[in-house]
Amino acid sequence: MQEIYLDNSATTKPCDAAITACVQAMQQDYGNPSSLHRKGFEAEKVVIKAKQELAKALFCEPSEILFTSGATESNNLAVVGSVLANKRKGNKIVTTAIEHPSVKETMKMLQQQGYIIKEVFPREDGAFYEMDFFDEVDDQTVLVSCMWVNNETGLILPIEKIAKAVKRKNPNTVVHVDAVQGFLKLSIKLKNNEIDLLSMSGHKVYAPKGIGALYIKKGIRLVPQTFGGNQQSGIRSGTEPTPLIAAFGAAVASQREQISAVKERYQQLKDYFVEKLAEIPEVHINTKLDNSAPHILNISIANIRSEVMLHYLEQYGIYVSSGSACAKGKQSYVLAAFGLEKEYTDTAIRISFSPDITIQQLDYVTEQLKEGINTLAKIKR
Repeated sequence: MQEIYLDNSATTKPCDAAITACVQAMQQDYGNPSSLHRKGFEAEKVVIKAKQELAKALFCEPSEILFTSGATESNNLAVVGSVLANKRKGNKIVTTAIEHPSVKETMKMLQQQGYIIKEVFPREDGAFYEMDFFDEVDDQTVLVSCMWVNNETGLILPIEKIAKAVKRKNPNTVVHVDAVQGFLKLSIKLKNNEIDLLSMSGHKVYAPKGIGALYIKKGIRLVPQTFGGNQQSGIRSGTEPTPLIAAFGAAVASQREQISAVKERYQQLKDYFVEKLAEIPEVHINTKLDNSAPHILNISIANIRSEVMLHYLEQYGIYVSSGSACAKGKQSYVLAAFGLEKEYTDTAIRISFSPDITIQQLDYVTEQLKEGINTLAKIKR
């Protein structure tokens, strides 16, 4: 049975370049990057090279890249670290109602400590506008944190416009972007940009799990959340996981010059699949097609709960998601924030493409969806 993996927003299969770099770092460059001998120096070079690759992808300086254990740590450090570093300047934070739990839950914790959290919701047309952030920011706002691409629907938020609007209202407000679903899928140049902090994850871009990064603009202060050996300028103590860092750097290097071509490939796949889905009257498209990342599509299937269809497709080697993998089994607050009624949130399926998916595989998925709808409807009767 063929395997058709359409859950790439949850995690990706590590690419060959990442695996090769990881193995080499384990077999040859296994020293501690902080050691003073040659093996330590060789490991340090691996870390430096990976920072350079990420910096090239983001158009920033290598010194502005910090490695973490993943997106959750990057987001936690960005939010808590920046708020604590600026606690004398105010106690208000602006975010959105559709953030990933690694930001949303951190906001709840800060709210319990007395911070005022203001959530911006999408407007009736399902989009976010920079003026809504401008209106919420005041002289007490220490942080604005918003995602670039929504992980469930693929909606693109205008992060550069939001950052400009925030700085125009209060230049002291730190702007953090959770770029986990946008990094290497869309283009961004951080040089001469108003964004101060930007989170990334390795396993969303064909590197292994357990490695992430945070861009920290020069001059932005963060209070560390881990303490120990003072690695990475004391902001994130802990021995750097050289093999994972090497893999992350290699994965980025293999993709950063192909963003436009891969984006076009994603869009072709998405457009084709949307066209095929039009043949199925039970399918409702939840994604805002005119303003979404090319690799994510969210649909609902009438009267069939997400988990039921997910497991039906799994029998045929098709792997999709019922939403965010970090909130499995829970009602989607993201889809609810977009105004979707319960009949759609209960039946939502997220499809996230990889460039190597073929048209023939999408035809097969379409046929299995049709079969699934017929079969499951008969069982219900």
